[in-house]
Amino acid sequence: MTHASDNSAKQAATALSGTGVRAGRPVHPNLAAPALVAESLRRREGRLSADGSLMVETGVHTGRSVRDKFVVDEPSVTKDIWWGAINQRYAPEKFAILKARVQAYLQGQDLFTQDLYAGADPAHRVRVRLVTTHAWSALFARNMFIRPPAEDLAGFEPDYTILHAPLFRTDPAIDGTRSETTIALSFEQKIIVVAGTEYAGEIKKSIFTVMNWILPGKGVMPMHCSANIGPEEDVALFFGLSGTGKTTLSSDPHRRLIGDDEHGWGETGTFNFEGGCYAKVINLSAEAEPEIYAATNRFGTVLENVIADHRGVLDLNDDRLTENTRSCYPVEFIPNVELSGRGGQPKNVVMLTCDAFGVLPPISRLTPAQAMYHFMSGYTAIVAGTEKGHSGEPKATFSTCFGHPFLPRRPEVYGKLLADLIAAQGAECWLVNTGWSGGKYGVGKRMSIRHTRALLRGALDGTLLNAKFRRDPFFGLSFPEHVPGIPDDVLDPRQTWADKAAYDETAKALVARFEENFASFEGGVGDDVRAVAIRAAA
Repeated sequence: MTHASDNSAKQAATALSGTGVRAGRPVHPNLAAPALVAESLRRREGRLSADGSLMVETGVHTGRSVRDKFVVDEPSVTKDIWWGAINQRYAPEKFAILKARVQAYLQGQDLFTQDLYAGADPAHRVRVRLVTTHAWSALFARNMFIRPPAEDLAGFEPDYTILHAPLFRTDPAIDGTRSETTIALSFEQKIIVVAGTEYAGEIKKSIFTVMNWILPGKGVMPMHCSANIGPEEDVALFFGLSGTGKTTLSSDPHRRLIGDDEHGWGETGTFNFEGGCYAKVINLSAEAEPEIYAATNRFGTVLENVIADHRGVLDLNDDRLTENTRSCYPVEFIPNVELSGRGGQPKNVVMLTCDAFGVLPPISRLTPAQAMYHFMSGYTAIVAGTEKGHSGEPKATFSTCFGHPFLPRRPEVYGKLLADLIAAQGAECWLVNTGWSGGKYGVGKRMSIRHTRALLRGALDGTLLNAKFRRDPFFGLSFPEHVPGIPDDVLDPRQTWADKAAYDETAKALVARFEENFASFEGGVGDDVRAVAIRAAA
């Protein structure tokens, strides 16, 4: 008995090495999916769907808590951080208090640890150790990150540690935080504290922020994008915020999926940061998105805030908890996937925007300068539920680099990296509107996914390059006049509006928003980008 107890204590100490947490209760290191599901059910963290998915609810937090994110203001990093509303300064002495309080809390709990990789390219890989109180959160991380082979786990030493305490409430008076929820990141100590929120997206996005910090210094572009590979080994990138279609459009039965959300692009090509997918599944259907639907309905998948009846039969149209319902599954649950997580140099760069005003073309071909302008603009709409506190009608927003909440460095750092890579590789660039047509939100209709897929297919296989293009008078965008199988009026957004004068006024209003937003980054771009900036007519 003593020998077994000694072994257990040794395993716990190894699992918690480098975390500052001492084992006061049982520690469960690197459990596989079946054991984590069993533990989650035993602890009543969730229940199984009729098809075996693990269903959980995340309480009041059904999206990211953007206003509760802090970066520790440490001497080695302070001059390079893009300080502001997203990267809020956090005093080192306050972080020391918070960290100590969370460490003390964790050692009084049963714990689950996972040792995982971020980055499919070994040259740019980050070793991550998660310590959490929830079995299902450990399964989420195991699904989302890259699972090392067993031989790599012996002697595993983390580069970054996540202390995940979803039920611990931070105290603004003690911890110097804004609320009872806090995501605090120390680049110097390489520790992330996530407290007061059960929404698991905070785990994955905290490491995405780390990759956005590390990789630019190595000449690698970190990207909030999905990626896939075509029959000719051609790689396509799909930039966009949550809800714009990255997961849906990159999951194509005719192309191998590299990943659905986070990638790097450097001298050796493209690589996935993750080992799983985190798909938004509200209104998901087997007909429109068969691969994601199948992955959602199987054992090992984690479903956040999805509704089911008493038999566990899912209702993917039910948004009573949130519109931001999510399915988290390993990337290999998608049948047509590139298991290496790596691809060559991108041939096409696609920027996805969910235009709530309904005035942008469904697809436009961009010059390199236009691509840089739209990358830095990051125009889209915040779709209901993606961020805490936002619901109902989508809100037009500009999120620079299509990833403002995850950028620790100034946007021009990422802009220059992307511009240099596009120039070096000669990639074609496209802007795709997955938002509204025929009127703004509430009047028009959402773009047909069938039309969007057909247009993308033409862009990626090169046939669309042979089309005749027309220049839009408001935004300077070049859109095709005719594409086989697509009604011509669909290609020209003005023609889809019954009231043409209303279209003109709405387009002018959006132009003004673009112009206002450009002032925020104009000083960090070259003359070529300034020349193509969207401006109101003189």
